[in-house]
Amino acid sequence: MIDLDLDVRQFDCPFIDTTDEVDVSFSAMQWQLDPGREQLETRLVVEGADRGQLDNALETLRDHRNMAECVTLRKRDGVATVRTVIEQTDAMGVVKEHGGYITGPFHIEDGTETWHVGFDDEATADRALSELDRYNDVVVEGRTDLTVAELFDLIENATAARGFLESCRELTETERRTLVVAAESGYFETPRGASLSDLAGEFGVSKTAVSMNLRRAERKLIDGTVESLGSLESD
Repeated sequence: MIDLDLDVRQFDCPFIDTTDEVDVSFSAMQWQLDPGREQLETRLVVEGADRGQLDNALETLRDHRNMAECVTLRKRDGVATVRTVIEQTDAMGVVKEHGGYITGPFHIEDGTETWHVGFDDEATADRALSELDRYNDVVVEGRTDLTVAELFDLIENATAARGFLESCRELTETERRTLVVAAESGYFETPRGASLSDLAGEFGVSKTAVSMNLRRAERKLIDGTVESLGSLESD
């Protein structure tokens, strides 16, 4: 199996066109392609800076020429969950015609979309890429030739991976940002590239507040990691 990580700019995709007009992002939770009707059903998380931006994005999405159905399932502040049905895009048709399949969730932001797709062999993947690039802007960010053993390893350890992902999702936005900035600043290195005082200055809060946010984030990730390790040991 050839697994491809692609950065794709389609010119007939409702989600991409919406992120061109409004500063929002879409992250797929579930997707299902109906080959007979040539439509894709998805459930997505839509994120904007505020409620007004989110409402603008949803209106733009509903009005798109390739949008067949758009239902808001949940909405709070600048985040919503939606169920959509869109007409098959050119790129989706190319992947289907070459026997391709989705191998991971997609994310759309700033007019481009991250795709994870697989093909059964290298020659088919190359033909599909050539045709995809004919009517779309496509950049291959990653290409992996997975063996049968590696595929089984991914499948067997899906539970462990899902457990760790859930612990990441439990982080609040403040905890996530604090953890990312701390790591990027060298706070966890030896010797440290940044101190609690540096981080406090970065966020405009006290050292105690930064320390508490880091501890909460670390505890959630450690708990998730330990639980995932237990799943690996059981497997």
